[in-house]
Amino acid sequence: MNEFAKKAGLFLGYLLGVFLIVRAIAEPFLVDYAHPESYKHDWGGPTVVGVLLVHMLPGLVALIVIWGRLKRRHKIPNN
Repeated sequence: MNEFAKKAGLFLGYLLGVFLIVRAIAEPFLVDYAHPESYKHDWGGPTVVGVLLVHMLPGLVALIVIWGRLKRRHKIPNN
């Protein structure tokens, strides 16, 4: 694989990861907890716990993966 394609893939991966992290941070503030009918047809519905898990878990996974890659790349020691 050529170097440009590898760097472009990493950039797009990081971009997607940052999007998922921001979405996970915003999701608890965007759910209308007072009206269950507003989220019962969303992915993970009809419960608010399911909706939050489905929308926030990919962001948590992205955060862990990005943190691990940056830690390995910059040789950050385990404390």
